Amino acid sequence: MFFIKQQQSASCTQLLITHQTRMYIYSGNCATPFPSTIAPGASGKALFSKYADAATGCVGLLTYDLLNKDTNQTAEKIAVMFSAPFNFNFYSNLYAVGVFDKSKLCDYDLYYQMYYGNDIRLKRQHADGSSLSYVGGNITIKATMSDSYQPVIKVQVSQNKK
Repeated sequence: MFFIKQQQSASCTQLLITHQTRMYIYSGNCATPFPSTIAPGASGKALFSKYADAATGCVGLLTYDLLNKDTNQTAEKIAVMFSAPFNFNFYSNLYAVGVFDKSKLCDYDLYYQMYYGNDIRLKRQHADGSSLSYVGGNITIKATMSDSYQPVIKVQVSQNKK
């Protein structure tokens, strides 16, 4: 289960997590998709699941465009990668968050980059319940992922003060 929340504050009214939600599912499926828009102070959730009777996990990523409400233009894109494996003997839950150019596609290449790559535009860690934080030029993304067979990821997006 994913939860994404955009912090409401006086400095967080210019960005809107908007309708350009994209998902790339490497393995598993999306049982309940995210809402198309998450306004400041609001939250959204989605449910991704493993296939029944199959020895596969649920692995993929999702992206949201960030709309600058002053210019009504897409400013950049946030991405969340997740991996909840079938077998904990060989793998563990892994997740990553990052901010990318608005033209970045939500596809296998971005998934691979977030799962394996070393990139200053993202932060990645194994799930253990502790917080992960990525600070970009305009926004900060904080996330946690539980270390369980049915993990929960919580993501919070806030605008940086200028």
